[in-house]
Amino acid sequence: MDLYEHQARQLFARHGIVVPRAEVTDTPRRAREIARSLGGRVVVKAQVRTGGRAKAGGVRLAADPPAAERAARRILGMEINGHPVRSVMLAEAVDVDREFSVSYVLDRAAGHVLAAASAAGGTEIEELAAQRPEAVTRVPVDPAEGVTAAAACRIARAAGLPPRTVDVLIRLWRVLVREDALRVEVSPLARTARGAFTALDGKVTLDDTAFFHRPDLAPQPPGDPLEARAAARGHVYVRLDGEVGVLGDGPGRVMSTLDALARRGARPAGFLDTGGTLTAPALADALALVLADPSVRSVLVDVSGDPGVPAAGEAVTDGVLAALDRTRRAVPVVVRLAGGRARSIPAAAAHPLVEHAVTLDTAADRAATLAAAPRRRAAPPAHGRG
Repeated sequence: MDLYEHQARQLFARHGIVVPRAEVTDTPRRAREIARSLGGRVVVKAQVRTGGRAKAGGVRLAADPPAAERAARRILGMEINGHPVRSVMLAEAVDVDREFSVSYVLDRAAGHVLAAASAAGGTEIEELAAQRPEAVTRVPVDPAEGVTAAAACRIARAAGLPPRTVDVLIRLWRVLVREDALRVEVSPLARTARGAFTALDGKVTLDDTAFFHRPDLAPQPPGDPLEARAAARGHVYVRLDGEVGVLGDGPGRVMSTLDALARRGARPAGFLDTGGTLTAPALADALALVLADPSVRSVLVDVSGDPGVPAAGEAVTDGVLAALDRTRRAVPVVVRLAGGRARSIPAAAAHPLVEHAVTLDTAADRAATLAAAPRRRAAPPAHGRG
């Protein structure tokens, strides 16, 4: 999932990459105040998870606070590539001497990370590679070795970057590794008139599992009712942009489930951790929240089946059936009860929307397949457990 630019900047700053001062707002009046606090001359930028902002008029240079307010008023509410602009970021303007581009992209199929760098900045590195492929240098990086000082020097030298960019290359690698990112990019990386280097713009794409550690970065619209409902029940439901809902009873189990889906090319619609509670009412409540997400086309429930948990299979079965009965959504649910009681829920298999899987791999396979299948009609009642 792509982060907003202001979120990417937070990660850059956390790892020591210099970024201009900036602040986000959703009102033109506040934009004027922010511009004044940043020295008057600012860049007003639409915060959307898509490229092409500048071409669409979503990036404007404002010479003073009144101009910043006018720019924010024009940008807020516009739509860029189908993405409505709900907020803008105002960043202090920087006097640029020269621009560069650097990025890392994880290539799982090839088993390495591809570093891409260019002495020509001013545009996204992918666009630059398409227009002027000779201007972009690509260097494979062994994840086991990482980007050491020596490796960063090799990348900088191959791309014709100044020696002082080596530090940025090392720090950007840390963002990729420590933040569970699939892609990190600084473009442009600017050398200021005083010789300092600063990230004027950047992109970060996180692995879906990263949102479990950082729910504050998860893509949730302001005032999202599902988020509020989950919070009221003591849960954090993290919305993503896929089709498979994930419900687990511990961070390790949820992360393993997300990884299993990713290996099959399936994208999670969101995930919820029950916190280890296995009572039927609690599970029904949690599953009902997942089913309330309209983007969910199948659900993978992966919870503990440890023999030390009394009546675990019975509780899971009752909870799943109660949730289906409550929501009446025709969404297939794949249940995996791990541990010593993995085969203790035969009643669940009797419901037309519920399947039982013994292994996580089998469960992920079925959830991915069911999510890709045509939608079903309204769910039948789930009563009948006596």
